[in-house]
Amino acid sequence: MQPVPSGPGPDAPTRILGKPGAVARLVGTRGIHRVLNLDGSSNVEVGNLEITDDSDCVFRHSQADAACTDAMPWARVGLYARASSNVWLHDLDIHGLAARGINAGGLRNWTIERIKLNRNGSAGWDGNVGDGGSNAGRMIIRDIEIAWNGCGERAATGEPWACWAQATGGYGDGLGTTDTGGQWLVEDAYIHHNTSDGLDLRYMDGADATRVTLRRIHAVANAGNQVKVKGNAVIEDSVLVGHCSFFKNRFFMVDDDLCRADGSTLQLVMTGNDTAIVRRNTLAGEGAVQIGHSEGDGSDSIQIRNNLVIGFPYYRSPARPSAFDGGNSRAAKGYVGNQAWRVSACPADTVCNQELKLANPDLASFDAKPLAGSPAIGKAGAASCGNAATP
Repeated sequence: MQPVPSGPGPDAPTRILGKPGAVARLVGTRGIHRVLNLDGSSNVEVGNLEITDDSDCVFRHSQADAACTDAMPWARVGLYARASSNVWLHDLDIHGLAARGINAGGLRNWTIERIKLNRNGSAGWDGNVGDGGSNAGRMIIRDIEIAWNGCGERAATGEPWACWAQATGGYGDGLGTTDTGGQWLVEDAYIHHNTSDGLDLRYMDGADATRVTLRRIHAVANAGNQVKVKGNAVIEDSVLVGHCSFFKNRFFMVDDDLCRADGSTLQLVMTGNDTAIVRRNTLAGEGAVQIGHSEGDGSDSIQIRNNLVIGFPYYRSPARPSAFDGGNSRAAKGYVGNQAWRVSACPADTVCNQELKLANPDLASFDAKPLAGSPAIGKAGAASCGNAATP
């Protein structure tokens, strides 16, 4: 497809819409690079579409029986965008592409709502578009599922297969960017079973005006870190479950791909003069630490408030359980109202190793709902009505 023509202005977008409630499919074939092309396209609305191909194959897979050939009806990327502003994507099902569901960077003021981004062979959303890939403005993502990326998709059944990751030449992030700015808001996201990191915002530029707000994220069974964030950030009201060994002995995954980067359930990266707030979350996992922190200097602040933290034996060293938090960041750290269970090390002012009485405390089927009599009930405090960190 040629690039979508830009609309005259934000209030007069070019619109590419399927009929709500019907199945309008865009199907790539013959190895095309872009099913839907927003290269240089601004002031655009795209909605109510399914974007896929009709092949099981994975682009450049290390296993010959999974790799694409010219005879197969495959497409490399579902939606491509670069140098693109004022775009609204909504009600899209992007799945089964041989490489990336979305390959997009150099964006400004994008809103993405009610999107499924599942079972794409390299990554769900890869922000690497070469030079000019940094994003800016308001990047709003709501009500999204990002799952099983780094896996192929059986076109006939929709089942994932041929999952692979970095140790054998793949990738596997659910969502990952290159160096980027912007004010990011991600709400109501289910990010699971990706073969590397789930939500990787490790490459935020750390500028004072750059920030990330994550609300109601359910991230589970991603093979690396469940969530990574760099710079100013708020992570709240979320459930992050670091079952990072899920892919052990499955498909084409190898042990070096499991719980990589220490498998930290949440990883915070500081840059100087940053504030990261982690509040009212449940974090559980088999990484070295549940909340990792690194880089930055003494001008940074990390505030960890009213979280439940549950440790499991560290996958790469099972003799010791995961720690509450840890890392080499020199940020000033504050802990208020946290409760931890089965962790090897616990900060001061934290209620430690008191059974939390959750609906299912097993890692493979973890359910964070507190049962009657749980010491977690009523301990999180009230959510504030305003938040200066919200974009």
